[in-house]
Amino acid sequence: MPALTELVRAGEEARLVPSFPAVTCPVQANMTCGALPSEHGVVANGFYWRDTNRVEMWTAWNDCIDRPQIWDRLRQWDPSLKSAVWFPLHSKGCGADYMCAPAPIHNEDGTESLWCHTQPETLYQELVDELGHFPLHHFWGPVANIQSTSWIVDSAIRAADEFHPDFLYIYLPHLDYVGQKQGPDTSAFSDSLVELDNEIRKLAQGLSQMAREDSLLWLVASEYAVVPVDHVTFPNRLLREAGLLEVCQQEDGEYLDLRNSRAWALADHQFSHVFVQNADPQTIKQVMDCFTHVPGIARVLAAKDFKRFGLDHPRTGEVVLVSEPNSWQAYYWWQQESCAPSFARTVDIHRKPGYDPVELFFDPGTKGIPLDASLVCGSHGAPVTDLAQQGVVLASKPGILGKSQLADTEVAACVLKAFGLPVVENQ
Repeated sequence: MPALTELVRAGEEARLVPSFPAVTCPVQANMTCGALPSEHGVVANGFYWRDTNRVEMWTAWNDCIDRPQIWDRLRQWDPSLKSAVWFPLHSKGCGADYMCAPAPIHNEDGTESLWCHTQPETLYQELVDELGHFPLHHFWGPVANIQSTSWIVDSAIRAADEFHPDFLYIYLPHLDYVGQKQGPDTSAFSDSLVELDNEIRKLAQGLSQMAREDSLLWLVASEYAVVPVDHVTFPNRLLREAGLLEVCQQEDGEYLDLRNSRAWALADHQFSHVFVQNADPQTIKQVMDCFTHVPGIARVLAAKDFKRFGLDHPRTGEVVLVSEPNSWQAYYWWQQESCAPSFARTVDIHRKPGYDPVELFFDPGTKGIPLDASLVCGSHGAPVTDLAQQGVVLASKPGILGKSQLADTEVAACVLKAFGLPVVENQ
């Protein structure tokens, strides 16, 4: 990545160790809050709201984050400092001065209209007039590609030119796609690095035209490392076999019965939250016994273990299942493909009670998503035990990072220190 290398040539680099669970929403919250899920409450890419018996995957709203984020801290320190937040998860309604995030309009006929939530509200229409709509279908799913990242870069440059923020936080999602679909050790993944590097070059050139080069500080952080996988486990199927999970039959297949299941799993890459009805101790023990010797499951965590992993929060399941580095966990509960609900064969990130990377594998023959979880070649999320699971954090100037290895929770302090804020541990 020559453009990225040149951007930080005069600076410094460190290894970045993502905290568990090393998945998008928790790690982004770790980096922007400087805290673990036990404090900010983002325990997965989705939530099970016990009070309403409802699963919500990939919620857009910022109110699920229980701690101040970088832009909140900057404003508190100096109200004249302006922040722009571009496409991180959970950013809708955040306290930044300027922001942009996907917010498709769900129509009554079941279709979606392209749109983004912006601050100021009129900004997205201005971006559409100049750049066209944000290519949502290239953001995730079988046709995900560099087009979404390119639009994010173009719109960020345009916004920076208009608003001149002091702090600009941009999420470039491109490396997730090929790493999971074809694997991180492939020529296709190397090609995606080249594509991303070209966008970084465009971003650097665009912003450097608006400010003196020596006045810009670049911090670049990967969220996590995608690792090869060759194995998958199905927690909900095992809970069903144990008599703990119930399904209800509908016209288009079997649906997970949250109300009557004694236990069920919200599967998310390389871990699952298992929610136990009424936190019944006997059922919790039964769940733990059910997974203790299951191939692909490295750890079975109960409440006494959560503090060690920063997961001691009321939103955490009663049991957490952790995969081996070469394995991941699928949300499937049906035993036969003919019993799968119709949404299982579609790109539907909100109705599925768990994350589904198989959405990347569209089958032109059936015009749907296959139900073969063994297709997935890369994953992430398990606790970091190996160098291959570590990422990288880069700074374009020396004296910002301070050491050769950082936890994701230490990234916020690097930003705040650059603005002169006194950083208090765990603040």
